[in-house]
Amino acid sequence: MKPLKRRARRSLLVAHVSVSVSWLGLTVGLLALGITAFTTGDPVTAQAATRAMKIFGDWLVVPVALTALLSGLILSLGTPWGLARHRWVWVKFWLTLVTTGLSVFSLRPGINEAAERGAVDISLVVAPSVATATYLFITAISVLKPWGPTRRGRRLRVSDRSVKTVDERSLRRTA
Repeated sequence: MKPLKRRARRSLLVAHVSVSVSWLGLTVGLLALGITAFTTGDPVTAQAATRAMKIFGDWLVVPVALTALLSGLILSLGTPWGLARHRWVWVKFWLTLVTTGLSVFSLRPGINEAAERGAVDISLVVAPSVATATYLFITAISVLKPWGPTRRGRRLRVSDRSVKTVDERSLRRTA
């Protein structure tokens, strides 16, 4: 993929960070609602919490998850970080892909079931708990960038250095 221009890259980065943080906040909200519905003794409160979860699930979970996945994929392919050059990017991609799939195919149907029943079982407390921990982990590795390059990344870095060495010795300037 052609590298993103500075303005496009920065705009996409802001959008990606914003939607990723929104996904984390959405999951914390679902966790709070799930705990409320699961622990309350009041059926009216449980029903209100499950209805709110359904609204989040119907309107926000899928678009936010897919936007985070797509914007991250475009950023990784359109910047020097690459998708498979650094372990932290690779891990982040796979975790995002798995959690997006789980959100679409497991969490939403579970929320819809709970909304029909008007009650939540423990799975709608566990799922947002695991998702929240996963998104916090993804956020941490995005900030810390641990583990270094992948085997492919090391190979590309060596080939980039050899090209730069040749360019530095040439008389004409390169981009």
